[in-house]
Amino acid sequence: MITYPTLRQNATIGVTAPSSGVQKEIQFILTEAVAKMNKEGFAVVIGETPWKQLKAKSSPAMERATELNAMMADKNIDIIIPPWGGELLIELLEHLDFANYSAKWLLGYSDTSLLLLAVTLATGIATAHGTNLVDLRGEFWDDTTAAWLQALRTKTGKSIVQQSSPFYQKEWNFEEPSPCVFHLTEPTSWKTVSGKSVHMEGRLLGGCIDIIRHLAGTPFGDIHGFRKKHIPGERIVWYFENCELRTTDLKRSLVQLKLAGWFDHCSGLMFGRSAANAPVEDYEIEDVYRDLAEELDVPIIYDIDCGHVPPQMTFINGAYGEIAVSDGKGTVTQYFKP
Repeated sequence: MITYPTLRQNATIGVTAPSSGVQKEIQFILTEAVAKMNKEGFAVVIGETPWKQLKAKSSPAMERATELNAMMADKNIDIIIPPWGGELLIELLEHLDFANYSAKWLLGYSDTSLLLLAVTLATGIATAHGTNLVDLRGEFWDDTTAAWLQALRTKTGKSIVQQSSPFYQKEWNFEEPSPCVFHLTEPTSWKTVSGKSVHMEGRLLGGCIDIIRHLAGTPFGDIHGFRKKHIPGERIVWYFENCELRTTDLKRSLVQLKLAGWFDHCSGLMFGRSAANAPVEDYEIEDVYRDLAEELDVPIIYDIDCGHVPPQMTFINGAYGEIAVSDGKGTVTQYFKP
């Protein structure tokens, strides 16, 4: 059984930095994001870690874990949204107090996706892979990004439908900020390995593959135990995004996850757009997807709205998803099925 948190009106957001904090010279983006959340009717509680950054992390592992554990146990905090991801969230895993976590939303992506997946696998509490806090600082949100709020207000037993974005951002341009943060200029097209329309369904799990691959073989990546305890007999649809891996490293990672049993009882895979995916010799990203589709005998969708090439949908780890792709357009329906 999956437990879905409830995001009430005028909820309280807890802001902690389990990975990277915000450097002093750009802390204005965090201040702007908090102001935007206040304007949207949220109360915001900020810990100490978001204001720190030293040696590729906001603070030592125990300090980050202590602050996160306290916010997760605090029943006055309804949702936790880190400023953004980072590099070394994995240092927290052995210090996380899962047994005392109350059911509340965790939202984010990149390095944060390690925390999201670990929490869902360990507790059966749904988590939300979507926008970072600093990307919500704009005057307005594009429709794809804005769906985070509707998704997290969906009640158990209900569903949310999201459509693929009309346009995506080709590259980050911090020199020319826009009212909605992202510069959405390139036409979006969801693709399939088969080149045909695709439909897949199953429980959604995933995240940034650079990061979550490191859960395999640890107590925090027990996919078999999760399936047996929380979704017995059900199949999984995996969504991934690639931040920095070349094609061969990505393929090695996927083979490792296959050998670790992560793709047992899998009904399909989805991959986000990526500015990485650099070919090695003539091994292109399409070759990776094609090889994987043949090896697993499942459909594969790619260039979806997920990850470091925004905007991105809000994917709920643990929700039951139905995904349909046709003529470059995608529809994702997520059922908050216990």
